[in-house]
Amino acid sequence: MPVRPLLGYAGLLVLAVLWLLPLGDWAGADFPHHMLRHMGLVAIVTPLLVLGFPNATRPFALSPLVGAAVEFVVVWGWHLPGLHGWADGDGVGLVFEQGSFAIAGLLVWAGALRAEQPLAGAGGLLLTSMHMTLLGALIILAPRDLYAEICRRAPDLDAQQLGGLLMLGIGTPVYLVAGLALVARALDDKRELA
Repeated sequence: MPVRPLLGYAGLLVLAVLWLLPLGDWAGADFPHHMLRHMGLVAIVTPLLVLGFPNATRPFALSPLVGAAVEFVVVWGWHLPGLHGWADGDGVGLVFEQGSFAIAGLLVWAGALRAEQPLAGAGGLLLTSMHMTLLGALIILAPRDLYAEICRRAPDLDAQQLGGLLMLGIGTPVYLVAGLALVARALDDKRELA
């Protein structure tokens, strides 16, 4: 079997693991579990799906900057306490949240990896890396649990900080390394033309 479809199937396997394993009790808190699902979806599952199933994900291949802008709005929007509380306390909210994360992730990765100009794709991924880093840092450095009251649970600043670390530890390097790989590809293309 060619490598490409294996990447897509690996993405589906990761998606199944994120949703089927009982991760809710991980570290005794739900926020890290929620962040692990979120980051797994946008930074691992969706790029594997784009690489593995290029024909199926082609409709998502818009401008890399459009994808980055949509991802920014979706990610920051769902981390506002009100929307996060809806996703945390209501199955419908969770489906909307995760569905919008999946669409935003597909837009970013399909746009970046299929961009006619690799530097445009790199720009989209590097912008995404920067805003994920900023949001993760804000979550880590917040002086109180931002979501406890809206989610009707006891404050747990340690769990929130762990969630922010997962965002930094997964999202930042994945988007940064992929963006730099596209920059390297653009430089190689220019060398071949010279």
